[in-house]
Amino acid sequence: MLWEKHNEGRVRCLLCPHYCMIRPAERGICGTRENRAGELRPVTTGIISGYALDPIEKKPLYHFMPGSVILSVGSFGCNLKCDFCQNYHISQNVAPDSSERLAPDKLVSQAAAARGNIGIAYTYNEPVIWFEFVTESARLAREKGLRNVMVTNGYVNEEPLTELTQVIDAFNIDLKAFSNDFYRLYTGATLNPVLQTIKNVAASGRHLELTTLILPGLNDSPEEMRREAEWIAENAGRTVPLHLSRYFPMYRRATPATPPETLLRLRETALEYLDYVYTGNMPGEEGSNDTRCPSCHATVIKRSGYNTRITGLTEGGDCIKCGRQIIVASDF
Repeated sequence: MLWEKHNEGRVRCLLCPHYCMIRPAERGICGTRENRAGELRPVTTGIISGYALDPIEKKPLYHFMPGSVILSVGSFGCNLKCDFCQNYHISQNVAPDSSERLAPDKLVSQAAAARGNIGIAYTYNEPVIWFEFVTESARLAREKGLRNVMVTNGYVNEEPLTELTQVIDAFNIDLKAFSNDFYRLYTGATLNPVLQTIKNVAASGRHLELTTLILPGLNDSPEEMRREAEWIAENAGRTVPLHLSRYFPMYRRATPATPPETLLRLRETALEYLDYVYTGNMPGEEGSNDTRCPSCHATVIKRSGYNTRITGLTEGGDCIKCGRQIIVASDF
């Protein structure tokens, strides 16, 4: 039970570091957890905003089941208030009152029946605030032999995160910047809880990849990228893939789109500390989305958009040329 009672009918939510104190008939920051007669209730359980069979690379996950497809689902709401949100139409809105609901067992049945599908990705909006639905669906999916993937901002408390790592196979965590001021000013949150989530997921042994959306003038300095990449290498491991994504003007921010050369320059900076750094939301240049072996530099996976071609890996995920492990066998 991720909440506690307080006086005057109020309840405190314990799901994320906001620790919202919620009065009767009101909701927390995420807009999805409501105080109903002194009890906190999730109100978007089973409400679907998006539903599609996607390439796993679209999450983006490049080192987990490459070339596969996964059923992707999302709902409404978010516990961050990013003024540059690329999915604001669902993340910054509440679910319509007329929304139909899909029970976890029905979702899993549909996932199991989808041709070529490896599992379920909880994505589009913030899946942490969909906690009860995600954990129940993920448990049922595991029983069917399906994989579970979570694309998240990482703003979650340690107790619920521990439960998530028991049922989620792969995480892509959105590290929005390596600056607490950025988080405070542009997301309404703070940096340290996200860093702790990254460390905890890395320590759990679950597959982990990270994404940073690059906004011109806000988080695009080489110095900040150097600090970010160095921290990732020291606290999660240099083999954790980092995706640098191109920003386009969206929601409340009119900042111009990120120049492609900015992403390529930051990629070179991050590669000083990390083995795998990719550029996203723009055409790949100079093989910036291909996977190369860090030891012998052979190209082992070639990508064009979401088209993935495995060219240099053994069936166990090792480099054919030198034998270095590129993808953990269980993720391949």
